[in-house]
Amino acid sequence: MIRSMTGFGQAAFDVGGVRFDIEARSVNHRHLDLRFRLPRLLSTLEAEARDCVQERASRGKIDITVSTVEGSKLLQQLEIDREAAREYARAAQELEREAGVVGPLTVDALLALPGVAGFSERDLPAEELSAGLRGALAAAIEELDEMRVREGAALERDLLERLESVVGLSESLAARSEVVREAARERLHKRTQQLELETGIVDEARLHHEIVLAADRLDVTEEIVRLRSHVDQFREIVSGAAAGVPVGRRLDFLMQEFGREANTIGSKGNDSPIAHQVVELKTEIERMREQVQNVE
Repeated sequence: MIRSMTGFGQAAFDVGGVRFDIEARSVNHRHLDLRFRLPRLLSTLEAEARDCVQERASRGKIDITVSTVEGSKLLQQLEIDREAAREYARAAQELEREAGVVGPLTVDALLALPGVAGFSERDLPAEELSAGLRGALAAAIEELDEMRVREGAALERDLLERLESVVGLSESLAARSEVVREAARERLHKRTQQLELETGIVDEARLHHEIVLAADRLDVTEEIVRLRSHVDQFREIVSGAAAGVPVGRRLDFLMQEFGREANTIGSKGNDSPIAHQVVELKTEIERMREQVQNVE
């Protein structure tokens, strides 16, 4: 079964009373494009996180965001440099005695002085952070992957339905092409008969040559055969798709070949019904191509 590149997953883990939330989002992309938004405490673990994701995904733009539930305050603690505070207080007392400065130094004023009070980030156990991140990230990617599988199943159903439309249109085009070729032969015969009545001369060799050329210009047999071959390859790729084996690029290449054959049929089809059917064929192929863009 094919897999989509669109998915979402989330999970959480707790270390030292601090909860971290993880969100994993993925959309279609030609290659695997991983982007991480991690708190500073987890920044050194990005390589581990990247390895964890690469084990489960081959294509797609995947954004991993890790944040704390209550924001950064939970990770900060107040630190007071008591020695600095005592130095400030001692200096204030000396100034008061020596210069006659009046006015006690309040606690509020003392805490506001540079170097006395500040917030520092809490230290959390590195091993617990690493284990928590790996476990939660694996759970988030698992949920994302399940969504990609469900989306892939819907994509597969839609693609195979449209593939049947392509098959039906190709059969109709083949039948109509034969009718057009026979009509062209008949027109040439009638033209030749008219010339023979008018002039009494007929060039059988030239007539045969003209019929062959007309039939060749209108013959789409090779294009229909190749189109059927592409259909068989498409089915084979889809039926053989498995987890960890991306098939999107192969299907995308096939859709280009589908389009090439449709264009050639359209250029040969000197007939209004054929032109209309080619428009329908190109429409189905374009819809398939758009869907294939999201296949992993």
